[in-house]
Amino acid sequence: MKAFLITAVVAALFVLMMAFGAQNDQTVTVNYFIAKGEVSLPMLLAGTFLTGFLISWLLALGIILRQKLTIRKLRPKASKDDTTVTDAS
Repeated sequence: MKAFLITAVVAALFVLMMAFGAQNDQTVTVNYFIAKGEVSLPMLLAGTFLTGFLISWLLALGIILRQKLTIRKLRPKASKDDTTVTDAS
């Protein structure tokens, strides 16, 4: 449920950003490190938003996978410790 709410908020922000971009259809100059280009404002906003979203999603996915791996490694040890305590009683 929490993931659904977060996805809904992100989707709402994306729609809001696109509505803003549609009202401000201008060409802006973007200076890269090695190049310079002209891009429409809605495309620049959408690209920046999606790039940030994908980077944060990949970082979160890495953290979640690392936690799942740790849980998978610790589960047999916890099970072994639980049976040891039960046998000692």
